Amino acid sequence: MLAQANQGEWTYLLSRQPTCVALLLKLLSKCPKAIPVQGAKVVVRSGQQEMFEGRELDLRCDVTTGSYVSYTWFLNNQRVSLSPHHRAADDQLLIPSVTSKDSGFYMCVASNTFNHTESFHSNSSEVLITVKDLVSKPDISFSVLKDDSLYFAVVTCQSTKGHPPVIFKLFNGTAQIHNMTSNETKATFKVPLVLGQHSGWFQCQARQGERTVYSEWIPLEVEPVGGPVKIHYESDVGEDFAVVGLRLYCKAAKGTHLQYQWFLNKTLLSGRGSFYHVVHQPPEQSILLMSVGRSSAGTYHCEVSDSFDNSTAVRSRRHYLDREVVNSLPLLVVVVVFGCFTFLILLVCVCCWIGVLFRRREFGEKSLWILEMNRTNAAFEGDLDVTEYDEDVDLARAAEGGEFDQTSEASVDEWPQIVKRGKTIEDEAFEDSQRV
Repeated sequence: MLAQANQGEWTYLLSRQPTCVALLLKLLSKCPKAIPVQGAKVVVRSGQQEMFEGRELDLRCDVTTGSYVSYTWFLNNQRVSLSPHHRAADDQLLIPSVTSKDSGFYMCVASNTFNHTESFHSNSSEVLITVKDLVSKPDISFSVLKDDSLYFAVVTCQSTKGHPPVIFKLFNGTAQIHNMTSNETKATFKVPLVLGQHSGWFQCQARQGERTVYSEWIPLEVEPVGGPVKIHYESDVGEDFAVVGLRLYCKAAKGTHLQYQWFLNKTLLSGRGSFYHVVHQPPEQSILLMSVGRSSAGTYHCEVSDSFDNSTAVRSRRHYLDREVVNSLPLLVVVVVFGCFTFLILLVCVCCWIGVLFRRREFGEKSLWILEMNRTNAAFEGDLDVTEYDEDVDLARAAEGGEFDQTSEASVDEWPQIVKRGKTIEDEAFEDSQRV
């Protein structure tokens, strides 16, 4: 309202109302004054500027003078976005659990504005905050070293995270056998070794400040290479059912630290060639991927040795492979097929023979024709049912028996006449043929 009143009106009021002027001046003196901001400074309220991840970071932006001040935070010249991980209230920036991503240079900018026309800013100096990664659970592994006639296990303890220095310790069971402070996140220890003998269970310990972590337990045992070394292969078939590719596998019967070599016609195959690709998967096996063609034809074998001693190589049998060999039926398959066919024929013959013996034992010397005739007569006799008549059953049976006896007697008496009549018919037929 004061800004909107013109000079004439103010002159009139001052001349007419001196008591009002005094009262207005008194009220204005009690209103807060707008003071330009100056002297911004970052204060680390949580303590040290170096800390491990997971700790709380509490920053405050102090100013020497200024009113109605607003604050903006920057990390490595990038404005800090507010989130549950980054909380800001008034002059405070709070990070409840810091990570390595929160490391960097922090700066605050204090600002205030008057009448929406005049602004004041004060930039603090940068403060370096370093967040150290906590050491992670170490991995433990070992390789074998041959020194003259002695063997050693080189045990490696390595953590993927951690801020040096880190204290590493090596245990065999409950006994600590080595320790060292490393400026890296790994350490190596040298342990005497006897081939083929179990040397104990080993574990790594990594310590960083108040944090201590342990690796898994591993057995320390090295078995030298031993035979036999065998090769077997699997084939890839094309559209015309012809073999177009092979996968050759080389495996040794024994060994924990092995290295493999493939040979074609005594020429070493390594890496990748025009028709092959060697894939080592120690210590279990090595794979030779190859296409079938003219350039791949030849005699193949592999050699397996200890990775720490090349003089211990064991060689596999040699295998000749070309397009014709891999596309022919294996001898074993042919033998199995014909063997199964022969077995089926023998099985059928044995079953038939057993059936014949069983029938002879059950029915004696009767022929199959007699058995069939008996079966037919039994079927006809079964069709006769004397109960269909009103006569007594015993009378019916007696009558039937008498009829059969009469018929039988008549048949015996008439047999010479039947024979004579048959001869007459034959003589007449012979005379007719002679006339013709």
